[in-house]
Amino acid sequence: MTISISRGFTAAERPQAAALFWQAFAAKLSRVMGPDDKGLAFFETVLNPDFALVARDLDGQMLGLAGFKTKEGGLAGGSMTDLARVYGWFGAIWRGLILSVLERDLKPGVFQMDGIFVAVEARGQGVGTALLAAIKAQARQAGMTEVQLDVIDTNPRARALYEREGFQAMGQEQTGPFKHIFGFNSATKMCWVVVPD
Repeated sequence: MTISISRGFTAAERPQAAALFWQAFAAKLSRVMGPDDKGLAFFETVLNPDFALVARDLDGQMLGLAGFKTKEGGLAGGSMTDLARVYGWFGAIWRGLILSVLERDLKPGVFQMDGIFVAVEARGQGVGTALLAAIKAQARQAGMTEVQLDVIDTNPRARALYEREGFQAMGQEQTGPFKHIFGFNSATKMCWVVVPD
């Protein structure tokens, strides 16, 4: 399969980008961001195409995307007002507090991955590998020293891909009592050191 990667997605592709995001994260976020229709509605509103690398086939069909985060912003942003628009103010406040547990501080020189999502029908065809290569190239171009990501213990397939692509585990965080909300026990922080051209 021929895969092209470019920055951003169009307004017409926004529903598909949100569907890919929700497909990847629903197991982790559905207790907080569900039901599905509300989770999709929220992410369709807040996903920022400026922080996405998108894989497409020769016909321009979206196959997957990789999100990243910098000091300028990230793929999955959103404000309390955005949450309130979908869930009401009471729903926005408690959801905002719980979601803050998942936030990661950005460190200088670190290019933070914000997730990689491949359409079910495109899996096993090199899309994830192509997106990771594009993320590495983007980090190198931005002058970063490393790419970091978190992978949860219930996603061994993603971890195997990252390890094949040279990412090393550098620590693990337990979710503690939040495991009942997010559905996983731990997240492993992984790192790839940027090799200059």
